[in-house]
Amino acid sequence: MDIRIDKDSYGTILLAWCICALLIWCTAHFIRSLWVSIPIAVALVVFMVFITWFFRIPRRTIPEGDNLVTSVCDGKVVIVEEAFENEYLKKKCIQVSVYMDFFDVHCNFWPITGQVSYYKYHPGKYLLAFLPKSSELNEHASSCLRNAHGEVFFKQIAGTFARRIVCYSVPGNLENRGEQCGVIKFGSRIDLYLPLNADIKVKVGDKVRAVESVIAELRD
Repeated sequence: MDIRIDKDSYGTILLAWCICALLIWCTAHFIRSLWVSIPIAVALVVFMVFITWFFRIPRRTIPEGDNLVTSVCDGKVVIVEEAFENEYLKKKCIQVSVYMDFFDVHCNFWPITGQVSYYKYHPGKYLLAFLPKSSELNEHASSCLRNAHGEVFFKQIAGTFARRIVCYSVPGNLENRGEQCGVIKFGSRIDLYLPLNADIKVKVGDKVRAVESVIAELRD
């Protein structure tokens, strides 16, 4: 499997490696018992590998179909319901929310091919990302894409441990479904807002994969 590492996470990875290397040195220098120092050193090395793997960008197969909406992220579907989108679309939509845990891919990908019609960053709190109110209160970045089939609005929402959201949205840019649109550092959530007439393909509890899982089909 061909896997890359997110370029915006190099600094986070380097910092984690430096801290772990320092802790390993301190362990070897100050703890004389091998029965204690070796397990600690091994645990730190495992963490170094995990933090690198955490920011992986696996290559995925993009399903064909101009009207398809694919998942922005890996994770578990926690909400599928009608909701009023009050930031940009200003209308009722179908909200589909996907929660990412520590073991999911945290790089995010454009859900449709289209032009970026809206982007805004919102500072905020760091509540648990699976809580409904986190959508409005937590730090998040909002984006909207428009094409001939309609508009898809989505939020990258920070969680309790997510302290940085990277988003590549630039209003006016044309983006392609399946290409990376950013990354959220650690546990977090994506909210998708789809037209009411969209044919939703997922339900609460489903596990989805970024790029490959079809969330909905748009109807003209």
